[in-house]
Amino acid sequence: MPSIHDTVTEMIQFVLPEHAGAPGQIHGGRMMQWIVTVGTMAASRVARGTVALGAMDDIDFLHPVRVGEIAILRAQVEYVGRSSLEVGVRVFAESPLTGHRSSTLSSHLVFVKVDEHAVPQPVSQKIEPQGAEEESMVRAALERREQRLGRFARKAERIREVQDDAEDLRWRVESSRLVRPEEALFGNFMFAGSLLTDVDETAAIIPLRYARGPAMTASMDALDFYSPIRVGEIVTFKAGLNHVGTSSMEIGVKVLAETPWTGETRHTCTAFLTFVSLGLDWRPRPLPPFVPETPGERRRWDAALIRREARLSRVKRLKASLQQEGR
Repeated sequence: MPSIHDTVTEMIQFVLPEHAGAPGQIHGGRMMQWIVTVGTMAASRVARGTVALGAMDDIDFLHPVRVGEIAILRAQVEYVGRSSLEVGVRVFAESPLTGHRSSTLSSHLVFVKVDEHAVPQPVSQKIEPQGAEEESMVRAALERREQRLGRFARKAERIREVQDDAEDLRWRVESSRLVRPEEALFGNFMFAGSLLTDVDETAAIIPLRYARGPAMTASMDALDFYSPIRVGEIVTFKAGLNHVGTSSMEIGVKVLAETPWTGETRHTCTAFLTFVSLGLDWRPRPLPPFVPETPGERRRWDAALIRREARLSRVKRLKASLQQEGR
């Protein structure tokens, strides 16, 4: 059986102008797409078959990867269950001028081995951790698995949550489009990396309009997928403003999939993204104050405050961990 180290898959990308979101730095949705891509490669190698993204842990962009830098994405399978695989992804930014390499983010993704009908299939190959460090990774993966199982407890119910709960929001965006054949990686299922790019782009419209200036993606909270999206279906993105801080704001995006020949509509996922407003010097810029007025705005604001506290604690722990690594 392979060890965790044996499953390492590395993807290297030169960050070009076409990859930029805010001028001079990578588009957050593009980075999410790359993370899912390298994670899918690592998972499918171990699963020896088709894998679908089932969940994604928190993503925090500690600092942007800039145009002209080299993005190094390193993925490894850290746990294998009956039909699921957890993949850890670490992203580094390297300056080709100096050779300096810094860690920009890390996340964990869960993939499920499926057949052509999206039915979970058993993974025959397992992981045998080698050494204390890899055994610690497996223990951490098991803890994360328990947390995800708790979040997925209402999966069947959440799929049916298709009502529009953003009608009384003053800041909202909605868009729909058809899923094209070239967006399918395996069979006729939409590649999750493409979906996350759309989620980020839809969410980013609200900060641009609200701040009247550029904004960059700072984080995305843990994301669970309740239902796959197929080629030929209509995918709808409903984004709304949840909270405004000093220079950052949280946007919620609800994703729905519609089968046009039956009219069935399913809740695919809901994402919570944080954006930072930027000034002309590309540093954080203060935002105009926002006071929630409608019932929907107040409900979202209160829920966002809880997530914000958890997010600040999470980033603090992550930065402390990286400082320890640098010693």
